[in-house]
Amino acid sequence: MTQKKSLKTIRVALTFAAIIGAALMTSSKLVRAHDGEGGEDGEKARVHRGLAIAPVHLNLEGKDQNLVGLGSYWVNAVADCNGCHSAGPPTEYIVPTGNPYFLLPPFTGKTQIDPATYLGGGRDFGPFPGAPAPSIPHLYSRNLTPDKSGLPEGGHTFEQFRQIMRHGTDFDQLHPSCTNGPDNPPNCLVAPFNGEVLQVMPWPTFQNMTDHDLRAIYEYLKAVPCNPGPGIEGAPYLQNACD
Repeated sequence: MTQKKSLKTIRVALTFAAIIGAALMTSSKLVRAHDGEGGEDGEKARVHRGLAIAPVHLNLEGKDQNLVGLGSYWVNAVADCNGCHSAGPPTEYIVPTGNPYFLLPPFTGKTQIDPATYLGGGRDFGPFPGAPAPSIPHLYSRNLTPDKSGLPEGGHTFEQFRQIMRHGTDFDQLHPSCTNGPDNPPNCLVAPFNGEVLQVMPWPTFQNMTDHDLRAIYEYLKAVPCNPGPGIEGAPYLQNACD
């Protein structure tokens, strides 16, 4: 009787172990499948997609094509950088045939970014910070395209770009903090706003991106054509030296 009980106990234990083992194998497969979505295979898909959706001709000479493609994916499919870093909705798309917000027709059914304004900056987010006492009548988004040095954002290095994305550092110092003295510069930022950092730009969100992804975005911005800028009177800092 004791032997039969022991055999029964062993069979139960083996059955239970088999169930646990099958569950673990299934879980492992699910984990591997999930990892594949965000792992190497997933990145290859994002690179391919990014290269396919780039709205301008890319200069890939001397650049890592995989990084450029991944950067395009983040810039064009996820972050919508052009939404802020063009001159705004009226010029973001080729009007009227390429504007997806228009009726069909005149919209053709194919979204077409306007290459003439792509990432050239100039969208007006002013007056800023707003009522009751705005200190900046016009707060324009910056030009992200390369200048004649070949470096994006007006010649910023990757280390500077990473500093911008991680901490919002405004290397141009266009809107310093106002002081209590009589010599406040024009367009200074009133407290509690910090003139050392970029306003409006969602760098507090972008700071969570990996260095690999930031490097990819930077590599992509190096590959896009230089845009001379929107030519806004009173904002010469938006002009980009392409030659």
